[in-house]
Amino acid sequence: MKRTLFEDEHEEFRHSFRTFLEREVAPHDREWDAAGIVPHEIYEAAGEGGFLCMPVPEEHGGAGVDDFRFSAVQHEELMRLGLTGFGIGMTLHNDVCLPYFLHNTDDEQKRRWLPGMVSGKLVTAIGMTEPGIGSDLGRLATTALRDGDHYVVNGAKTFITNGINADLVMTAVKTDPSQRHRGISLMVIERGTPGFERGRNLEKVGLHGQDTAELFFSDAQVPVENLLGEEGKGFGYLVAGLAQERLSVAWDAWSSARSGVEWTIEYVKQREAFGQAIGDFQTVRHALADCQTEVDVARTFLDRCTVALNDGELTVEEAAQVKLWTTEMQGRVLDRCVQLHGGYGYMVETPIARAWADARVTRIYAGANEIMKEIIGRAVLA
Repeated sequence: MKRTLFEDEHEEFRHSFRTFLEREVAPHDREWDAAGIVPHEIYEAAGEGGFLCMPVPEEHGGAGVDDFRFSAVQHEELMRLGLTGFGIGMTLHNDVCLPYFLHNTDDEQKRRWLPGMVSGKLVTAIGMTEPGIGSDLGRLATTALRDGDHYVVNGAKTFITNGINADLVMTAVKTDPSQRHRGISLMVIERGTPGFERGRNLEKVGLHGQDTAELFFSDAQVPVENLLGEEGKGFGYLVAGLAQERLSVAWDAWSSARSGVEWTIEYVKQREAFGQAIGDFQTVRHALADCQTEVDVARTFLDRCTVALNDGELTVEEAAQVKLWTTEMQGRVLDRCVQLHGGYGYMVETPIARAWADARVTRIYAGANEIMKEIIGRAVLA
C-alpha cells in the first residue's frame, strides 16, 4: 500500500539525519550503553546538524518548521539502527519538552532558553514522577513556596529521563499544597541551582545508554522568573502536552517493531535448519505474516494521527489509542521476532535482543497503558 505521509523534503531530511547517526552515533552506541549515558556533546553535534527543536522560530535560532513529520523521520531512523540511548533522550528534548518552552514561556524566557535548546548546549528533561505516586499527579509532594523573588523547592523526583544530562528540568511542583490538580505549577530548575542535587543514574532492564535519574530538592532556590505560565495552571499545561508526548512514544514503538520484523526477515533467510533456510518453514512464514500485518495496520493509524496532530485535531483519546495500540503491538511483535531468532535472539549482541528489552517500558511511561484504557473507556461512555 502506497504511503503518502512524507514528502520530498522529509526524505531529504531523512538522508541527512541517517548520515549523522551512522557517522556520529552508531559507532559509539555500545560504548555509551556500557557507560549508562551518552555524552552531553552529542546533543551539540545534533544541534549543529539542525536536528534539534525545528519548530523554534528563526529569531531564536530554530528553523521555524512546526511539522511533526520531521520528528517521525527521526524516530524511524533511530529505531532502524536501534539507537535508543541517544534516541529516547533526543526525542524527549524535541517532542516532549520543547512544546512547554514554546507555548508557556514569556519573551524573556524564550530568549534565555530556546537558542541553547536548538544548539544542544541546553539539554532538557521533565520532572513529574515521584516515589510512590505513579500516574496520580494530584498527589504530588514536591512543593515550591514563594519567598520574595524566589521559590523554595523541596521534594524528590524519580525515573527522570535525561536526569543526568539535563541542564533545564521542567518540574511539576505544588505551589498550593492544599489543592490537588489546581495547586500544580511548572517551573524550570536549572543546572547549578543551590539545593538541587542529582541522585543515582538508575540501572534499568533496557535503554541502557539513556540516563534516568533521581532528583532531589532541598530548599532549592528557584527564581520567580523561572515559573512557566501562571501559578496553579500546571496540570492544564501538562494535559495539553500529553497528546504529542504519546504520539512520540507511539512512533518509537512502531518504528522499533518494524525494524524488528526487518531484522528477522533477513535472519530467517540466512539461518538454516534441517537442510533449508528456516524461512522456508510454514510456521515461520505464518509468524512473520502476523507480525508484518500488525505493523502495517498500526502504521495506517499512526500516520493518520500524525496528520491530525499537524492539523491541530489530535484528541487526547486518539493519542491514548495510538499509544496503547502501538506499544502493545510492539511487545507482541518483538517477542515473536526474538523467538524466531532462537538462542541468538536472547544474546545482547543482537539488535533484536536489545530492542526487545528496550520495548518493555513503552507500555509504562507517558502514562501506563492501564491509564490509556481508562481515558479511552471514559470517552466511549461519555
